[in-house]
Amino acid sequence: MTKQDELRVQQEQEEIRRTPLPRPGQVLGICEQRVGGSRMKVRCLDGKPRVCRIPGRLKRKLWVRDNDILLIEPWELGGDDKGDVVFKYKPLQADFLRRKGLLKALENVDEF
Repeated sequence: MTKQDELRVQQEQEEIRRTPLPRPGQVLGICEQRVGGSRMKVRCLDGKPRVCRIPGRLKRKLWVRDNDILLIEPWELGGDDKGDVVFKYKPLQADFLRRKGLLKALENVDEF
């Protein structure tokens, strides 16, 4: 195993270890459509479509595209149809979530 392969394996293990799981009050979702103004339509795993926004502290750091898997925190006061994007999962982290069984509702979608 070369030095480069060892670094790659170490990086993959780090990514899996640092994958944030949904806490109480948070839900996983998939970005369906960018609406503009740091807002997007997200289909959440609890079955509710939400219009989610990227908060100001993440606006310049977080770039979201269609079909990205996101960690969403629904709004308490604005009803159940709005939320904030807390985290965007990388493809390696999404595979980890799939293996843990957290993305079972998304398996019937043909993009995955």
